[in-house]
Amino acid sequence: MARFHLVRVIEDGCINKPDSNLRLFRMRSTAYFYTCHLLCMGLGLACVVCVFCWNSQWRGGFAWDGSARQFNWHPVLMVTGMLVLYGNGAVLYRVPLTWGRDKRPWKLLHAAVMLLAMLLSVIGLCAVFGNHNASNIPNLYSLHSWIGIITVVLFAMQWATGITGFLLPCSPGSLRRLLKPQHVWVGGSFVSLGIAACISGINEKLFFVLKGNTNGSQPYSNLPSEALLGNSLGVLIVAFGMVVLKILSNQEWQRPENQPADVAYAEVLQEENQ
Repeated sequence: MARFHLVRVIEDGCINKPDSNLRLFRMRSTAYFYTCHLLCMGLGLACVVCVFCWNSQWRGGFAWDGSARQFNWHPVLMVTGMLVLYGNGAVLYRVPLTWGRDKRPWKLLHAAVMLLAMLLSVIGLCAVFGNHNASNIPNLYSLHSWIGIITVVLFAMQWATGITGFLLPCSPGSLRRLLKPQHVWVGGSFVSLGIAACISGINEKLFFVLKGNTNGSQPYSNLPSEALLGNSLGVLIVAFGMVVLKILSNQEWQRPENQPADVAYAEVLQEENQ
């Protein structure tokens, strides 16, 4: 009798109709998601404003002439592209407003945001390489530079793999099913790599410029205002990354796969005959 009732519910097209408790749970989950998403966007904006103010007010502004002012583009573009844009692009599929709609426009938007993040990161690398070459400073000798260049290279490979596997019409469904778990896991890992690259770069820069008597600045150990701002930026970056990872790791906020009613009906009938 219970089985007949279940099949009857499916025939009436009501299998996806939640009861009051389930509806309340989904409302709370959705509200919690949007709270985290707003926090994510707010922290991301704070990171961009903070790094821009640091390099414009304390480091002399911006230029593209091989000088230290060209270097100032590096932290701004890397934080904006490799961290903030990337993090917001990664959680795009988690937004409930995108559920139940055609997935292709959101795929294109996801790919476009990631492409913009990658382009900003590459320009940021060009800024630091140009400054180092003009000033006869060695490239890629620090742990920060190793983490950063590895992250950008893997990011480019991830983007190319995503375009090939998920956007090209000729890519088979079996390939997409094979790539999806790895694509999601690697994408989340990049958030951690971006955090490591950014906070190590901030600390390295503060140690270089706050040397005390050697360049007329206060030593880093005295925690001058520039050090306070740099440390605050690092804390904001870690907080932003933690919120992004929270959104990505919550199973309740994953985009549900569309399942037609006739497929669900066939599955129930199969169980009925067992």
